[in-house]
Amino acid sequence: MPLSPFRGHRFPPDVIRQAVWLYPRFTLSFRDVEDLLAERGLDISYETIRRWVLKFGPVFARDLPASKTAPERDLASRRDGDPDWRRAALALASRRQ
Repeated sequence: MPLSPFRGHRFPPDVIRQAVWLYPRFTLSFRDVEDLLAERGLDISYETIRRWVLKFGPVFARDLPASKTAPERDLASRRDGDPDWRRAALALASRRQ
């Protein structure tokens, strides 16, 4: 059985996951995340959150499913190969709405 990456940390894995998720998801500062967690009764310093993001952020990012195609990359490839890329851009914009 593989060892948990959270082993030896004071807070449970759910708290660490929440703090690491909040930081990039809502483009918050470490102090903003600290304030949000303090509202929930958790006394965690911004420096601890910063360390968690550096340690666990890449681990969580690797576990995310890769999207098949991103709309921006799809549009960029059409610009290069299709002379009528404006039509493709309009079609893509209408799908987003």
